[in-house]
Amino acid sequence: MRRLPWTILAWAAGLVFFFPVLWMVLTGFKREADAASNPPTWVFTPTLDGYRQVFDRDLTPYLLNSLMASLFSTLLVLVLATPAAYALSLRPVGKWRDALFFFISTKMLPAVAALLPIYLVVKELGMLDNVWTMVILYSAMNLPLAIWMMRSFLLEVPASVLEAAEMDGAGLLVSIRRVLLPIVSPGLAATALICFIFSWNEFFFAVNLTATRAGTAPIFLVGFISSEGLFLARLCAAATLVSLPVVLAGWLAQKQLVRGLSMGAVK
Repeated sequence: MRRLPWTILAWAAGLVFFFPVLWMVLTGFKREADAASNPPTWVFTPTLDGYRQVFDRDLTPYLLNSLMASLFSTLLVLVLATPAAYALSLRPVGKWRDALFFFISTKMLPAVAALLPIYLVVKELGMLDNVWTMVILYSAMNLPLAIWMMRSFLLEVPASVLEAAEMDGAGLLVSIRRVLLPIVSPGLAATALICFIFSWNEFFFAVNLTATRAGTAPIFLVGFISSEGLFLARLCAAATLVSLPVVLAGWLAQKQLVRGLSMGAVK
């Protein structure tokens, strides 16, 4: 009984956070008149007109661009962040605190301040509206966070495990591949999922550096806000479809995500 108030409070907080998502999904099944009504229409006849109009606008290229940019940038981040985190945790290099501060300090720069020089460089290289430009930018954007996360996971690995592997004749690469990575795989999955979500949802650089060929899913959503008005039902239907890949990825990796985020919580 002592836990009952906390349970009720937790459920109430969960419902408060989930309600906007539920309202978005429901609005996607409304007619435009019902979606824009004030006060809101609670009882309505579901329709798939919003989803039909979304598919008529060819959503697939935008989803493929987002998928390609998010997947490749996440893989690149993991490849770079794991050895960097290893060098800053289990085998700390000199002035590792300065290195950690440098990585996190790059997140302090406002994105709008970096946009102009990035735009000029990308334009000179002829890489505007190119999905590989987004891969590089997303990798740079997520790398500091991934290094800090992977370092915290690697610090939980007992030093005796690596010492035992070295005594058995395992070299550095073998120790990392066969000993270290299996232990921190939940943390690796959690880092990958967070980087994927950040890349998938990124809008600011995508809207300024892409157009028709490399436009990502968030750019597709902007098309429903036009001079003719806000097509709310279509926008919510498109937002629901765009959210599905991230929700599916989180659902498939939920066990690894929980284990990874709770590493070090219990000694």
